[in-house]
Amino acid sequence: MQLTRRTLLSTAAATLVTGALGGGPAAAAVRAGSSWMAGLPDGRSLLRMTIPGTHDSCCTDPANGSEWSHTQNWGVPEQLERGIRFLDIRCNGLAGAPDAFGIYHGSWYQDTTFDQVLNQCRSFLAGHPGEVLLMRVKKENGTNNDVGADFARIFNGYLDTKGYRPLFWTNPWFPTLGQARGRIVLLTDFANDWSVLHWPGGDNGFLSNDVINLQDRYTGISSGTKWSSYVQRQFDNAFNDQGSAKLYINFASIGNGEWPKYSSQTVMQKVWEYLEARKQQRANLGVVPMDFPDFHTNALQLLIDKNFI
Repeated sequence: MQLTRRTLLSTAAATLVTGALGGGPAAAAVRAGSSWMAGLPDGRSLLRMTIPGTHDSCCTDPANGSEWSHTQNWGVPEQLERGIRFLDIRCNGLAGAPDAFGIYHGSWYQDTTFDQVLNQCRSFLAGHPGEVLLMRVKKENGTNNDVGADFARIFNGYLDTKGYRPLFWTNPWFPTLGQARGRIVLLTDFANDWSVLHWPGGDNGFLSNDVINLQDRYTGISSGTKWSSYVQRQFDNAFNDQGSAKLYINFASIGNGEWPKYSSQTVMQKVWEYLEARKQQRANLGVVPMDFPDFHTNALQLLIDKNFI
């Protein structure tokens, strides 16, 4: 049923863009998940968009921990092809490689490296140069290979020694699509004194700094409360602040004593209902990271569609 609905929504979306852009196969194609940002004007700021994302983006195999650490079925390449544009990447040291990062969920190594993630993103952007990615790079604590205060030094080695700097937008403000097409907008969630975009400090609630307005309440509440008091509230906050100088980020994920593949269901059903009831309403709702978007392709499509109303 979800696949059928997604197909119908994609077809309707392509029809709308065909009319807006003057018709033809190329115009219709811009709404496809793999290249949807290409159909938006260069002058559109990332602050004026609705951007689907994933939480703990690389945690695709319960063998790398357990079902408690399993948050995605699609790997990063498929996430990007399907329209995901925000990645939640959690790093720390890699055994036997002092100048590299592994990817973790808590203490569990996810059998992939930061190098692999960056190469996957670079490959996608090379094939889809009209797209822009946002990446939260977090120092994940509690691992067996904690690099401590060396985290920023190792990350800087990725930028310069390993040559990934051209891949990133590393300015302290959010760009327009035209400024950042083909690149990753870096959001740093680790100690550094660089002039870049910084993630808000703190944990488990509503958090804010001078560039980001964040909702990430993930423990100590029911799925119903997560929706009504946090996710819905943050959607409404974003709707009522359309000219904001901050990027709204609204995590739909929750760890409430259930495995993520179950706890995601109630919240994401409500996300779909909220978006479906407002699908003709022009509004930018910010970044919406979720677990298991493959279970919720209808909501994923509505998030993308929000940019074309």
